[in-house]
Order: sequence, then structure tokens, then C-alpha cells
Amino acid sequence: MEKEMAMGVDEIEKNKSIDERPKWDNKVQYLLTCIGFAVGLGNVWRFPYLCQVYGGGAFLIPYLIALVFEGLPLLHLELAIGQRLRMGSIGVWNSISPYLGGVGIASMIVSFLVGLFYNTILAWVLWYFFHSFQDPLPWRDCPINENQTGYVTECEKSSPVNYFWYRETLNITPNIEDSGSLQWWLVLCLATAWCLVYICFIRGIETIGKAVYITATFPYLVLTIFLIRALTLPGATSGLVYLFSPDWETLKNPRVWLDAATQIFFSLSLAFGGLIAFSSYNPQNNILSLTNAFNIADMNITLENYDFWLEDLNATNPEKVASLNLESCVLEEFLKQSASGTGLAFIVFTEAVINMPGSQVWAVLFFLMLFSLGLSSMFGNLEGVLTPLLDLHLVPSWIPKEVFTGLMCLVSFCVALIFTLGSGNYWLEIFNNYVGSVPLLIIAFFEIIAVVYVYGIGRFSDDIEWMTGKRPNLYWQITWRFISPVMLLVVFLAYIVVQASTVPTYPAWNKDYEHFPKYEVLPYPDWVFGICVLLSSIACIFIPIVAIYRFGGFLWKRARKSRDAVAYDNNGYVTDL
Repeated sequence: MEKEMAMGVDEIEKNKSIDERPKWDNKVQYLLTCIGFAVGLGNVWRFPYLCQVYGGGAFLIPYLIALVFEGLPLLHLELAIGQRLRMGSIGVWNSISPYLGGVGIASMIVSFLVGLFYNTILAWVLWYFFHSFQDPLPWRDCPINENQTGYVTECEKSSPVNYFWYRETLNITPNIEDSGSLQWWLVLCLATAWCLVYICFIRGIETIGKAVYITATFPYLVLTIFLIRALTLPGATSGLVYLFSPDWETLKNPRVWLDAATQIFFSLSLAFGGLIAFSSYNPQNNILSLTNAFNIADMNITLENYDFWLEDLNATNPEKVASLNLESCVLEEFLKQSASGTGLAFIVFTEAVINMPGSQVWAVLFFLMLFSLGLSSMFGNLEGVLTPLLDLHLVPSWIPKEVFTGLMCLVSFCVALIFTLGSGNYWLEIFNNYVGSVPLLIIAFFEIIAVVYVYGIGRFSDDIEWMTGKRPNLYWQITWRFISPVMLLVVFLAYIVVQASTVPTYPAWNKDYEHFPKYEVLPYPDWVFGICVLLSSIACIFIPIVAIYRFGGFLWKRARKSRDAVAYDNNGYVTDL
């Protein structure tokens, strides 16, 4: 009787804590927050770059396949399970099975590590934003050298936009082993970025819900303006034709399918824990909001037609044409050699901006858009860390949530100072490549296994029917049960095979390199490669650690129970009761 009463009290306390959990003011806030988290900076530079490298339309084919059979099922699953159980990532998986608590810890660690370098990118955005008000823009022309006799040689050999990015912004070192010093301007921008994130996040969803009205909608307004402007530029048709003309031979490359499958996690922000946290603030009996923030950043290539000019010059002054040492321009080769990653936003787009009339206005709009995109994603990264800690009462009760959030931001700022070194860009690329790849695949795989085969697909379907009034159709049933977990497992194994068969390298910006301004491709030193392996495994290692720990605890309790069932008689002999 006492046991039943205790269970009743526990159930009441659990329901009370759920009822007291903060809620979104309305569905629009919830929807905008999820969209803002899902559509981040990775959609602006990583997706267009992959389209370039893999032949435009050829990349869209495996991407759409991965979206339909991997991305959307995972998105639906995370939003549904978070809304039903109304807990953060650790609480959700721990409540499904104590042995799966490590999945939530892995998501929390990934969110923390991603937030470190993600906010550094926002610091770079702020640096460019502050310079966007200058006339002319500082990356339009090369600076004068110290002797006032000409332009800086490094800038002349590369380009003004390259020089402003690699020297004036990053002051990058020749290789990753040369760490360089802290760049004070980046330190200030990083501190400003973390202060802005803290201000928007200080009251949790209460302040986030207000901020997303701007951060989640403003980027689409600016992107629409840029799209209209880009479509009016010369060469826009050539760019669109290239983007949607698939190179079928590219599909034979397994790397295309791997990159398409992993890009889904960046496009929809899956397995970070942020979506689960956001949906946990949605009422259980509310209609489940499901959206696919599938965003293609249009890149139109401006190609002026100089054929007639060259033909005329070659007919009248062939020696002048020969002296120009012109290289043949092949569109595919040009795109493959273009900047990638962060460089796509801070080199390619900035060069496009300076060719527009009223370039200052375009630059301000562009970097405001980038900051809004990044800020919305940072909300999800921080929520993926704070919500599990608060739900499990791992934060001392005497520390206010606002103070703890501030401490988290301060610690993150201090750790992220590594990205403000001269070698900071190299380290940021390492974090981007190794934190956001294998760990997300593993986490997503265990999430599906946990819901479908531990929590139970029938029970989960009943929950969705109770929340939405409709039972999941055959598409969701098949993808959750079979297709999605098999795809994740195959992609993970293929990724390991591909990585094991190649030597990891990185592009170094070395002004003394004989082929400068092209990148010098260098292999990672052994100690750096060890850090890469550590970053790939540090989050996922908690999945088996927690399972082994819980299983050990189970065996210990069972052993104690067996020992307590043994008694001794008056002569000291063991008697099995």
C-alpha cells in the first residue's frame, strides 16, 4: 500500500513538473524557432559549395533522396518525441531506457562543441558588418605598402577580397602548427557575439520567442531581394543551367552520396538536441508542427561575354594577347577551384557585393542576414545544452538560470579564443569537419532505434495520434522501421571506409608558397590528427559508457539482492531463504 502511495506521489510530482514547464506563447513562435534553428549558416555556404563541387543537379539527386528517407523521418521523430515526453535530450532518452542516457549526453556535447565555433563565425560576420559602412568597402582595393610606392605584394598576387579575409581579418599563419597570437579585433567581436547571444537567451524561451520574429524572418526577406537582384545579372541563366544540369558520372562517386547524407543534418539541424528541447515546450495535446526548412541558396554566376573583344584584339595586336598569358576558362574547373566553407561567404559573396551599385547597402543587408541566421541557430545550440542540464537538476538550485546561462556563455567564450589565434581558421575547419559528421550519424541511428525498437513504434504511433488526431501513415512507418536506420548505418560504414583510405589534409594560406595565391595542401601533423579523432569520438563514447555503467549498477543491485536473501543459522551455517 505504501509503495502504491509512493508511486502515486511520484506520478503527481511528474505531472506537476510537466504542467509547470514553460510554454511557447503561440504556435508561430514555436514554428519560427524551429525554422530559425534548422536554417543556419551551413545552408548559405556548405550546400551551394557542394552543388558546385559535385556538378549542380547531380548533387540534388542524392540530397533529395537523403532528405526524403533520412532527414524528414528524423525531423518528425525528434519533434514528436520531444513534445510527447516534454524533456530535453538527456531526459527523453533516459526515460525511454536508462541504458540510452548516453545518447542525450552525446547530443549535448555536440551542441556545445558546435556552438563554440558557430559563434566565432558570428564574430567574423560582425567584423565585416562594422566595415560595411565604409566608402569604398575595405575589401574593394589593395592597400598601399609601407614605402608608399605601390600596393602590398601579397594583395597584388591574390586579390583585395582574399587579402582582407586572410590577412586583415584572420591574419592567418602559414600552417596549423604555427599558432600565432590572439587577434584583438576578433577577440572583441567574439565577446560582442556572445554578449548578444546571452541577451537574447537570458530568459529562455520567453526572450527567444520574441527574438525569432526578427531573426527567423529577416533572412528570407534579404534572400528574396538578393535572388531578384541576382536573376537580373549577366550570366544568371548560365549559372542556373549549370546548377540544374546533372553530371551523371558524378553519381558514381561515393563521396557525393556521403556528403549529401551528412548535409541533411546541417540543413535540418538533426541530432543536436535543440529540436527536442524546443518541441518539449509545446503542449502535449497541441497540433504537432512539422516543417522542412529545405533551403537552396541560389548562386548565379556572372559571366561577361568578351569573345568579340578578344577576337578583335587578337586580329589587330596578337602580341598583346599573347603577353597577357590568359588561361582557358572552363566553367566547371572555375567552380571547383572556388572558395568553400567560410570562404564562400567571406570571399565569393563579398566580391559579388562590390560589383553592385550601392555596395555598402548590399553589404550591410548581407551581413545582417548572416548574423540573423547564425543567431537563430545559436539559440538551438545553447538550448540543446542548457535544457538537459536544467531538466535533470544538475544545476544547483541556488544558482539562478540567468546566472548559469551567463557562466555557460563565459566558459564558451574562453574556450573559443582558440579560434581567434592566427591558426584559428584551421581549427575551426577541424571542428566543423569532425564534430558535425560521424557523431551526428551515430546519435541519429540510436535515436531511431530507441524510439522504434525500445519505446515501441506502436506506442509512438499512439502518441502521435493523441497529439495530432492522425496516425502516422505507411511512409513514416516504413522509413522509421527500416529505411532510415539502414541508410544511417550504411552511410556511417562508408564514411569510415572513405576516411580510412585517405590521408587527411587541409588547405594552408602560405604567401611564400611557390604557387601562391593558390592553396598549399598540407597533411595534418600526427598530434593534430589525434585531436581530430578525439573530436569525432568524444561525444559518442558516452553512449557505451553510460550503458555499461547502468548495466554494472543493475548487476550490483542484483548481487546485493541475492546476498540479502541469504541468512545464517545458529551454528553459523548459510541458510538459503
